[in-house]
Amino acid sequence: MNKLLSLFTVLVLFSCGEKKEILLPKTDVTVVKTVSDISKIDFFFKTENKDTLAEINKNAIITTTNWVFNIDKRLPLKTILPDIIKLQEKKIKKKSDEDLPKDNFYSYADSIGKNLAFLPFTHVKYVLKNYSDTKSPETLVIRFDKNNKMICNAVPISEKELNNYIVTNFKDKKLKVCFIFDKNLSFGEYMSDKILFTKLSFPNLIFDGTEYVF
Repeated sequence: MNKLLSLFTVLVLFSCGEKKEILLPKTDVTVVKTVSDISKIDFFFKTENKDTLAEINKNAIITTTNWVFNIDKRLPLKTILPDIIKLQEKKIKKKSDEDLPKDNFYSYADSIGKNLAFLPFTHVKYVLKNYSDTKSPETLVIRFDKNNKMICNAVPISEKELNNYIVTNFKDKKLKVCFIFDKNLSFGEYMSDKILFTKLSFPNLIFDGTEYVF
């Protein structure tokens, strides 16, 4: 089993006698501080012939534990999501009434609290194609383009403008929120985008867990 030496910004791991590092995403808030009864799944960053690859260590996972995904922030979504989806499906298939599986979390570093933190994604369903129904009046479509610029219902919005935009346009409307991410975004960018929305408090916004990546 890997030995964890550092729990902030860089995970230094020893696997089969080889030293490896994972550069964690970094943000300024802790969503979940502690997760117990875990199995770790490590996604290491590597390059081969100018291609970016993910080297995955998933040898010691137990279905009935909480799964913590330690993913290098430099890895693009298009590289890691096919494997994440397969792992999600593997865990769901093991579900039974007597032996319910636990949750899935992404790990990251909280630069303010100076601690390792976790973002749950148990109920996230990744769809590797574009979202088609972009004109529904009951849907707030939030797209992050290849430059990680945010576009809400075709309107470019900055992070600082987001709260006011929602209050002004959708305060009293019940809306389904649809996330669309460019497949070339790094995992670090994706985590920053997702954690941004944990800071908002709008009970009228409905997050159904489906995220489109293309």
